[in-house]
Amino acid sequence: MAQVPRAQAPKAQAKDVMVREVITVGKDFPVDDAIHEMVENNITGLPVVNDDMTLAGIVTEKDLIRLLRNKDEHVKTVEDFMTLGVVTFGPDASLEEICDCFMENNFRRVPIIDGDDIVGIISRGDIIKFLHGECDGSVDGKV
Repeated sequence: MAQVPRAQAPKAQAKDVMVREVITVGKDFPVDDAIHEMVENNITGLPVVNDDMTLAGIVTEKDLIRLLRNKDEHVKTVEDFMTLGVVTFGPDASLEEICDCFMENNFRRVPIIDGDDIVGIISRGDIIKFLHGECDGSVDGKV
């Protein structure tokens, strides 16, 4: 596939790069099942939603590594490990702004929100695919 000319990349928006089919989990989703979803789908994080499907947080590999330090043997839910106050962007956000956020905060992914709806997610890998010319707005990439 042809590479995206670098001059076009800064003009790109979230909607040009985002993965539209976002795998989400509820706050009461068992941690073991979340790990399974991440492994089976080759993704590094899952947006966590409230009952009304609005964003409650995100659970990532980094969050789940804390399981190794957890001495409590009770089955846990993603709510016990998720990150709150998730940084999000809208579909019209510039790719340059999202890349700056990744670099400044060492993030690996950000949800894309339109109103209260999660409409996509962008990972570092999705941006690399876009730069390589593999993104056509319907990426089936992994987070």
